[in-house]
Amino acid sequence: QVHLVESGGGSVQNGGSLRLSCEAFGDLYRVTCMGWFRQAPGKEPEVVAAIDSDGNPAYADSVKGRFTISKDNAKNTVYLQMISLNPEDTGSYHCAGDTCWVPSLDLNKWNYRGQGTQVTVSS
Repeated sequence: QVHLVESGGGSVQNGGSLRLSCEAFGDLYRVTCMGWFRQAPGKEPEVVAAIDSDGNPAYADSVKGRFTISKDNAKNTVYLQMISLNPEDTGSYHCAGDTCWVPSLDLNKWNYRGQGTQVTVSS
């Protein structure tokens, strides 16, 4: 089993920044890639960023240039630095993990998922 625990969500003004963290616990050999997806009310969930074991990232077009994914292997933690936030970024942000060859933006490829942390951006 793999457990993912997110932290760092909150409420910010348009143009603000937040940094999310996700720590992984359990059978970590099952997790070679980690990522973040978000779920907004009335919208399909979207994988916004992913990173593989070598640190290679992938980003959704909607967040390129504004979000940065990184990881600390010693802490089994992945981060999502978000800048220039806008109201469209509002949603529940979830950490995801799985084995992979390349970081994927396809949510169906992520079997381990955290409970999420809320991000609210006001205009």
